[in-house]
Amino acid sequence: MLSSVLLLAAEGLALLGAGIGAGIVALGAGLGIGKIGGSAMESIARQPEAGGKVQTAMIISAALIEGVALFGVIVCLIIATS
Repeated sequence: MLSSVLLLAAEGLALLGAGIGAGIVALGAGLGIGKIGGSAMESIARQPEAGGKVQTAMIISAALIEGVALFGVIVCLIIATS
């Protein structure tokens, strides 16, 4: 009886942790991409002739951040379903 209650509590905590983890991952990705976008716009405003290089670097960085965020959300989903 006690072991089944502890098992249910552990499953609930795993779901809670996975949900909080996914939220933190999404928040971190949003902040990172916002920081990249803001810095890129500021640098293009300061040096318009370097806009193409800055935009390319910004897109690559944003894609890498999105990849890490997707990996983090998938890990959270795996934790929630195991």
